[in-house]
Order: sequence, then structure tokens, then C-alpha cells
Amino acid sequence: MNEGHKNRDNSLHRENSDPLPKLRLVPPEPAADIARRMEHEQRAANREREHGLEQSLAPFRVGTVQALNAVPLTRGLEEEVVFATPAKLAELLRRDELDAALVSVVEVLLTDRYDVLDGIAVASLGEVKSVLLAHRRPLEEAREIFCDPASLTSRRLLEVLLAERGLKPEFKPLPNYDFATAPDYLMLIGDRALDFALGQHEHEIWDLGAAWYELTGLPFVYAVWALRRGLENDALRQQLREAKDFGLDTLDSIIRDRTEYTSEFRKDYLGWHIHYHLGTDEKRGLAKFMELLRKHGIGPVYEPRFVF
Repeated sequence: MNEGHKNRDNSLHRENSDPLPKLRLVPPEPAADIARRMEHEQRAANREREHGLEQSLAPFRVGTVQALNAVPLTRGLEEEVVFATPAKLAELLRRDELDAALVSVVEVLLTDRYDVLDGIAVASLGEVKSVLLAHRRPLEEAREIFCDPASLTSRRLLEVLLAERGLKPEFKPLPNYDFATAPDYLMLIGDRALDFALGQHEHEIWDLGAAWYELTGLPFVYAVWALRRGLENDALRQQLREAKDFGLDTLDSIIRDRTEYTSEFRKDYLGWHIHYHLGTDEKRGLAKFMELLRKHGIGPVYEPRFVF
């Protein structure tokens, strides 16, 4: 080997033997920083979804109840909907002043003029908390019961439950919400029922969701999206489904950000007592309710027409 080759080999050997530069590792991100970053990213994604729902209902007119249990179904649509009591929403639907409403289920069972948006409901499997009969004296002694005038479905549910016990009291509208002068028997729904049950009172509470489950072993459906029949509303149905998906995906945020009652109660109420799907079991519950309405002479009762 000549001198030139030897010099090149020595040079290559020195280059190959030089130590590699040390890798500089990025220090691990603290768990708290990761959590904050993920929360920030999720909030940004939620804002984008909410922005996408804004102005999405036009030109449709949509109504819902202003109650805690309905909040997840109109997440992102709050500025676009009409808020009213169940009884008032039914009235607006009958006058064609709304195209859709989250309405008491008896409105679609006793009036043959709506389609029902499949897959979405306000329902419970057992204790519901916000539909109740408060009574100072035993149920068997009830001669008259004062009912929340905002209610439709709950009034009929109470009538069925009592009739199954052989009881047929007279039902009268509750004249006011002054709980200090509450009668011996009063039926309440929604946030009024929660206000009463969680406040000071001398009444026993008969939870109608629990009573229905004890009688039938099935869920009870309180409210559904009723749609004006014959109206082209594919886009509206899609928006209502997206609002529900958004509401359930962000249920933790709703529970955290709302101010009604306590955070622990909201978590228990919205995450356990109330559910929002309308599936096979809920439809079996509806069928049983229809059967009992007919049995006790409440009707005529119409088969609901579900659309997706």
C-alpha cells in the first residue's frame, strides 16, 4: 500500500472514531400541563362545534322547555329556540306557530298530526326526581289533586298510576307556586318539582318515574321532538341530532357551568336519573303507556310515527 492510501485510511479512521454528539432529550411535559393543553384544545373544538350550530335552525321555528333536564338537547341552539312550558309548546304547535318542539309525549300520542324524531327523548329508567306527587296524607285518601298547569304527560301518567291502584281522584290546576300554602296533594314537574323536593316541606314525595318502573319494569318517556307533519325538514332533523350529540359530548361542561342547585346534584340528575335516547326499551315503555291510557279511557290514542 502506498503512502497516499495509508494517509487516506488514517484520515477515515479518525473521522469514524470521533464520538457522536450527544442527543439532547426534551424534558417530559408535566401531567398538569398536558391536562391543561388537552382541555384548551377540547374547548377550542367545542367552540367550533357551537359556532357551527349557530343560525342553523333558520328558517325553522323551534321550541323547547326552559328546564335543566332539557339543556343537553339544545346545546349551541339556545339563542335560536323559543322557551315555553310544555302546555304552551303544545298550543303553539297546534296553531302551526312552531315547526318543531320538545313537547310532552302525550301531545303526539293524543294528537294525530306530528312526526316524532327517532332516537331522542327525555326519559328515565326509575327515579326521575323532577316529576312527583307531594302528599301530606296517604294516597288512598286523595279526593282532589292539584296539578302543575305546565304539565301534560305527567298529569296523564299520574292518572294512570292511580287508576292502576283503583284510585280516581279529581284533578285540578294548581293555582300558584306558593309552596308555603301548598295543598295536601300536589303534582309538580321540572325545576318546580326540584325546588319543592329539595326545599323545606312537610309532604312525602312519590316519584312518578320510580312508580312507573315499579309497575312496568320499563323506562318512561316524558318528552320527544314533535315535528310538523308534511314539512320538508331533513336539515332541521340533522341539526337537532347534532345538538343532542354536542350536548352529550359536553355534558361534563354543562354540569360544571350551570348554576342550578349543586354540582353534585346536577351530576347525579343529568348523568344518572335522566337519559336522552329513544331506543327499543323506551318504545316498549311508550307502548305500555299507550295500552294503559286506552285501558283507563284516555284517548283516542294514536301510534307515533317515527322519522330519522
